[in-house]
Amino acid sequence: MHFDLVDMRLFVAVAEARSITHGAERSALALASASARIKGMEAALGVPLLERQRRGVRLTAAGESLLDHARIVLHQMAAMQGELSAYARGLKARIHMLANTSGASEHLPKALASFLAKYPAISVDVEERESVEIATALASGAADIGLAVDAMLPEGLDRFPFCDDRLVLIVPSGDEIARRRQTSFRDVAVRDFVGLTEVSALQSHIATHAAQLGVRLRVRARLRSFDAICQMVEAGVGVAIILEAAARRYRSTRIKTIRMTDPWTSRRLAICTRGRQSLPRPVQQLADHLKMFAKV
Repeated sequence: MHFDLVDMRLFVAVAEARSITHGAERSALALASASARIKGMEAALGVPLLERQRRGVRLTAAGESLLDHARIVLHQMAAMQGELSAYARGLKARIHMLANTSGASEHLPKALASFLAKYPAISVDVEERESVEIATALASGAADIGLAVDAMLPEGLDRFPFCDDRLVLIVPSGDEIARRRQTSFRDVAVRDFVGLTEVSALQSHIATHAAQLGVRLRVRARLRSFDAICQMVEAGVGVAIILEAAARRYRSTRIKTIRMTDPWTSRRLAICTRGRQSLPRPVQQLADHLKMFAKV
């Protein structure tokens, strides 16, 4: 059984894209070459890793297991390369941080900016993930530190509360429900929506709760920023669920913010890591710095 790093990176790309074609593009490989590599991995293992479907692929149980191991191997290789090259380039540390959508876009930038100013030899890569994925990545060693919904974190991770995080509904000021003080997701789930792109952790979170109601969201427009979403709602394209902090920042008399009664729209975010004693010193320094910015 001989897998090289190209195989590992390709398999992770295919698994995340749920497509051999898109995985090959992300890995800068020809489709035929990528397909041959995947088949070679399956032949070496003696077990199928992917279920080929009409629209992409799905991981088998063996494929899920390989994905976890591949991510750990790639993260460790990247950490090794980063640490060794740091001596040559004078860069002492690079921290891999995971955060949910609200954390990455609203709650972290100010705190991280002051940390980077204080520690010029440390760099931080922030990657957006759903809270459940963040917990898994930290436990497996695929990331150094995370900001996630506290209620979704398992026992065994060190954590401290960072901030409260509320989702609200925004509607055009002339909408029929604009005079309400609060509403439930069930009451608006069948409306036309404006949302973030499909790769957004927050958008996936909202879609999951819609599915639990037996509803598939009608998203008329997908955008990359909360300000752009507010502009679309303002124009009457649809309603949207966004962060309360983002709605307050936009400040427009042509949209109305309505609180939601669903428990999942009111969350507490926490900074989380593996056991503190096992953390590299730069990660400990970041955690200590973020604790000073905690708002709860």
